[in-house]
Amino acid sequence: MNYRFWKVIFDCTLSVLLIILLLPLLILLVIITSLDMGSNGIFCQKRVGQNGRLFTIYKLKTIHPGNARSSSIGLFLRKYKLDELPQLFNILKGDMSFVGPRPDIQGYYDRLAGNDRKVLQLKPGLTSEASIKYSNEDFLLKSQADARSYNDEVLFPDKVKMNLDYLENMSFREDIRILWKTFLKIIK
Repeated sequence: MNYRFWKVIFDCTLSVLLIILLLPLLILLVIITSLDMGSNGIFCQKRVGQNGRLFTIYKLKTIHPGNARSSSIGLFLRKYKLDELPQLFNILKGDMSFVGPRPDIQGYYDRLAGNDRKVLQLKPGLTSEASIKYSNEDFLLKSQADARSYNDEVLFPDKVKMNLDYLENMSFREDIRILWKTFLKIIK
């Protein structure tokens, strides 16, 4: 049977297990981020999903709305990817997968043309080979004279290439390898 079918089963099963296991931590983190931000601790934003459809992504807020800077709590959450935990609900809803291209804002994946547009066949993921490689993307962009050009001409095309490679080689074994590599990167 097609791996895409089993990938959906894997995503649903693992997301339910992790939500049950991590719900107390998630509730605690929502309370902490709500107090830290002085507002609702959940960040919601429209992102480009599979086949170019928009969906609402959930994350824990890490940037203060007043000064647009990360708090020390926000930096901690981002370092250990804890701000991504609410995306387990995106996976359960079927908007995302554990492994796939990171969901981007409008103006990138939705504007791809030709063969590159095949990336939209994939559900956005919690992690990918590209997100592991560019886990320091914020630092890379801040160190460039023209961050937008660097992103548009270097980072984004490389991510597209890596995600197309994943599309061609998608398998349970590949997903487990990427998830394990992500785990090791986070705890390092």
